Amino acid sequence: MVQEYAHLTCGFPRHMCCRESFCDGPLSSLMAPNPSVIQLTTYDFWEKYCQNLHISDLDNRPSISPSERASLGAQLKHNPIQHSQHHTQDLNTRSREVAAMADLVVGSMADLVVGLAKSVVEGALTKAQSAIEEESQLQQSAQRDLVFITGEFEMMHSFLNVATKERVENKVVMTWVRQVRELAYDVEDCIEFVVHLDTKTSKTNWFWRMIPSWCITPPPTALALDKAVSEIEQLKAQVKDVSTRNSRYSLISDSGSKPVTQHHAAMAGTTALSSTELNMLAEARDAARRQQGLGDITHLITNKDNQDPHLQVISVWGTGSDLGTTSIIRKAYSDPEICKKFLCRAWVKLMHPFNPNEFVRRFMAQVYKNSCDEQGVDVGVHVLTKMKAEQGDLLKEFVKEVKTKTYLVVLENLTDMVDWDDVRTFLPDMMNGSWIIVSTQQFEIASLCIGDSYQPLELQQFSPEHSVCAFFKEGSQGDKDEKLALSQVGQNSSYGKTPSSNWEAATYWMKNSPLVGRETEMNELGSYTAKACFSNSRVVSVWGIAGIGKSALVRNLYYDRILHSGQFKQYSWVDISHPFNLRDFSRSLISDHHSEKDPIKECRELLSQGQCLVVIDDLQSKEEWDLIQAALVSRPSSSIIIVITTDATLATHCTKNEDQVFNVKGLQADAAMDLFRKEVKRKNPACPLHDHKDEDLEELILKCGGLPKVIVSIAALLATQTVTLMDTVRALNDKFMHDLETNPDYDSLRGLFDWMYNYFRTCPDSLKPCIFYLSIFPRGHNIRRRRLVRRWIAEGYSRDSEEESAVDKGENFFSKLLDLSIIQHIPQLVTTAFSDTRMVTCQVNAFIREYIVSRRMEENLVFELGPNCVLTTQRTGRHLIILKGWDRDRIVFESIDFSRLRSLTVFGKWETFFISESMRLLRVLDLEDTSGLKDEDLKIMVQWLLRLKFLSLRGCKDISRLPNSLGDLRQLQTLDVRHTRIVKLPASISKLQKLQYVRAGTKAPASAPPASSSRLPEFIRRHGLVGVKVPRGIGKLTALHTLGVVNVDASGGKAIVEELKKLTQLRKLGVSGINRYNINEFFSETSVLVHLESVLVQLDEDSRGCLEKISLPWKNMQSLTLYGLQDMLPPLEMDTLKKLRKLDLEMDTLQSIGMEFLAKLPELRIIHLRVKQLVDGKLHFCAKMEGLELDTFEKVKILEVTCMSSRLHVSFGSKSMKNLELLKIDCSSAAYELTGQNNLLELKEVFLKGTDDEEVKTSVENLLADHPRKPAVKLGLQRSS
Repeated sequence: MVQEYAHLTCGFPRHMCCRESFCDGPLSSLMAPNPSVIQLTTYDFWEKYCQNLHISDLDNRPSISPSERASLGAQLKHNPIQHSQHHTQDLNTRSREVAAMADLVVGSMADLVVGLAKSVVEGALTKAQSAIEEESQLQQSAQRDLVFITGEFEMMHSFLNVATKERVENKVVMTWVRQVRELAYDVEDCIEFVVHLDTKTSKTNWFWRMIPSWCITPPPTALALDKAVSEIEQLKAQVKDVSTRNSRYSLISDSGSKPVTQHHAAMAGTTALSSTELNMLAEARDAARRQQGLGDITHLITNKDNQDPHLQVISVWGTGSDLGTTSIIRKAYSDPEICKKFLCRAWVKLMHPFNPNEFVRRFMAQVYKNSCDEQGVDVGVHVLTKMKAEQGDLLKEFVKEVKTKTYLVVLENLTDMVDWDDVRTFLPDMMNGSWIIVSTQQFEIASLCIGDSYQPLELQQFSPEHSVCAFFKEGSQGDKDEKLALSQVGQNSSYGKTPSSNWEAATYWMKNSPLVGRETEMNELGSYTAKACFSNSRVVSVWGIAGIGKSALVRNLYYDRILHSGQFKQYSWVDISHPFNLRDFSRSLISDHHSEKDPIKECRELLSQGQCLVVIDDLQSKEEWDLIQAALVSRPSSSIIIVITTDATLATHCTKNEDQVFNVKGLQADAAMDLFRKEVKRKNPACPLHDHKDEDLEELILKCGGLPKVIVSIAALLATQTVTLMDTVRALNDKFMHDLETNPDYDSLRGLFDWMYNYFRTCPDSLKPCIFYLSIFPRGHNIRRRRLVRRWIAEGYSRDSEEESAVDKGENFFSKLLDLSIIQHIPQLVTTAFSDTRMVTCQVNAFIREYIVSRRMEENLVFELGPNCVLTTQRTGRHLIILKGWDRDRIVFESIDFSRLRSLTVFGKWETFFISESMRLLRVLDLEDTSGLKDEDLKIMVQWLLRLKFLSLRGCKDISRLPNSLGDLRQLQTLDVRHTRIVKLPASISKLQKLQYVRAGTKAPASAPPASSSRLPEFIRRHGLVGVKVPRGIGKLTALHTLGVVNVDASGGKAIVEELKKLTQLRKLGVSGINRYNINEFFSETSVLVHLESVLVQLDEDSRGCLEKISLPWKNMQSLTLYGLQDMLPPLEMDTLKKLRKLDLEMDTLQSIGMEFLAKLPELRIIHLRVKQLVDGKLHFCAKMEGLELDTFEKVKILEVTCMSSRLHVSFGSKSMKNLELLKIDCSSAAYELTGQNNLLELKEVFLKGTDDEEVKTSVENLLADHPRKPAVKLGLQRSS
């Protein structure tokens, strides 16, 4: 359609057009200046043209010829004023909208609203542009409406981009942005409906419109297209309404800068703020928001957690004027608690230039006034009398006051740093807890009075531009416990309270802050520092989310080295202050080494010449590290540096070596509960909680997500409870995140919430909906990676772009969330192998999930039906979750409006009423592992849910067939029917041209087929892989990149191989039913599939040896699974398998020559070996050349061995599998003997499958008694599949 418009001119004489460039040129060249104005011109033009032709149905406007366009231009020439007024008004309106909307959006940074809206608007914009370019069947009016909508959404998307930079609060913003988001959802849904119309039938729709409706009824597609056009027209009106709503209600000034009511008030008596001041104002407001309320000077000064005896300063800054500043300070100055705490108080208004004598006089006048017990006029008489009587000794009295008493001094009207320096000479730091409050209108003065490391906090807001803010020393509120006393046992003492020497400090720490549940991590971190001594990079990076216990773990290692190691001669721990200053950093690093030299030079010499252990805590940016590295650590050195950060990318940047990056994860459930009990007992030995068992208590600790900082804070509060103890536990469970964020008793968690808030605010907008989406899965639920990524794609969160595919983008999103520990390995998984390959399953960090859940309803996104659901519960949103614990109340369910529902996820039992005809917008139907689902239910789903993009029936045991109507799901991208009883895919699947991902079949031992209406064919009844029969025409699905498992023999053998050959985009392919009749054709024809990365091949039982002479043709394989081999591997070439990371073999026996080849694979991480028997019953992981043992299996981290013989001897050479972390042995059919196990230096766990025999476990534990890492031994009854 754009191509059609490219040859049209606007048709108006030059003097009539609102912009000269609009005339006499192609429309395509006019889109850049202002697309929406172009659209209005075109729309009016068409309307006039249709009126001229007496066409009342504007939705059926015909094409326009040049002569007709000239005729229309002549008609309009008679009324140019009305036309130009129309466009002038439109331009004015658009200008106001541009400025007004940008201003309105700025306040919605809180809780990711803007990020979510941007993502949805971007999706709608993409869909609209695509529809304009591709859908030729749309009526021209609908095309023009889509052009208009596209222009509007382009502007809205730009407004939202500007909003994230402005960061100014406005309650109107929240409402408007949510309206934009909901409208974007509606636009996208409507456009998808249009796109879904069958293009073949729609080409004849024009014919049906020519026939009167009373004559014959048009086909459904014609009616559907008319409905779509009508919906687009309505949406256009809604878009215009949202765009102009704020100006209609007079909320926006003509300048568009701020809401009218606030704009004029703010302008009076204020000066414009610089960008630096605006950023600082935003940061101060962020701080107030995070603590759920405005700051308070009295609280800052009287905070009991602040035990710093030094003289402290608070700067009070009025942004643009002094409005409110004096009253706020006065309130704190006169507070009874302040008056009681400070024996000496003085409020001094400074003179310019500074006059020392006058300063002392005014100071003492205040002191005398405050010390007077009289009232009324007697106070003034008393002050004058004292001032006169003590005239000669006034200075001595002043010195006595400031040196012997704890004082509070307010300095009003400070305007330059010269005055500040002069005043400070009169106010000494007597180490008695005195305070100075500075009042100023200059941001720079306010910050410089505090020093390099300051923290802003909003005290009161008078308008969007004007607030009163306080600046104080970072950490003065007592919230930096992770730096100083951060531990698994929650010491409230700071490092400053411990003895001064390193030795005494180390002894104190190790005695009072023992680690809980971190023994393995402690040993592992020690090995990292040992390896760094022999590495080119002598830097070890430790990273993890805030509150995870990074600093405590490193501090434990740091003090352990002081007490028990002679490796280092000097030690230094530096907490980086922000903003970062290299000179200050260097001074901190050498604080124990007094010198008059330049601190940077001295620090460089110390690190290069001495043997130092240096810890750098709270590194926040690559720029900080680059400064440190260039100035201090660029030379060869024998010192070791440990960097602590919350950023995984930064951690890798510091070391340049991923093997020296240590990730600190949350405590496992048992360790978390152990920490909680020990902390409660330490706080209050009489508290019953230290040995109390209760489900509510266990649930509460699970919600902490293994974060020691959260566990310790909760333990500290609950330890003080008595009679209402369990009531407090239940109340905290009910409002977990709300209480932690708002209750002052949890002030120690402020740093954690600061980090979370800042991350969610600054993370990429495309990632924000992915984060919110995680709350769909229950706490502790294992989530398959592919399931999550495929759902993101179906929801439109991960879209194709020029740079990367939607799949790759989704995988990158997953990796980013994994890096941040928002999602994490399942707790029982000890290996890091899935950091090197793609993790199969994960869990959402429980604490992060609670944080997301506490906000999801605010955004009207996710709602769930769970145990506490009642009829009156608010239920609205785009995503519905049905939990196992819900009682399946049909009345409650049918009371819900599903008209906007996009995804339905069911856990537990299925009920037939779960599908409603009103769910017409549903994109995602996820029924994985649901029970009770029947084939009849599936037919109804396919009939009603025509817009499905994701359908998962995985694990639904009662589903045996897919309906033929599956082909109606034209937008389906993902179909997962694995682990069901489906053995055949319907022929109609070939119609699903957008299908990208098909998983079917299962792995299961042979058994009698379950009773059903369709018998399972004979080929699946043996032990092994169960494949499915696919129809001819599967080759039409050219978008497929994942397909498996296909039974080639049952599907037609050579004929189906020809179909597979056409699927050139395949990355993952699984096949069974390969035999001597089709094997040559399979490997020959599929050699053209150059993108294959993962291949699974199962040979038929009677063809187990037919692969021995066939070379594998694919050169990009990362995962290879071969089932049904006899006693030899196929001819393997290093060039073919050089990228292989995962190998899964099932064979009768494995000869030594095959083992020798596998030992040389350079990237192999995971090995699964399933063999019936081995020569001599021995399996040797070792290779020699000329009598010398070679380094083999160098990167393997997981080894699983299954053998059907009665006894198996597994041995490991001294240079084999040095990085193995997890050893799995199937003990269900064989007894195992291990030798050389102590050579596995990185071994963390031995998992004994298929047995619960404690004697077997004890035997293996005895074998590992002398292992340096003391790996855990675990039992499991599940068999290898």
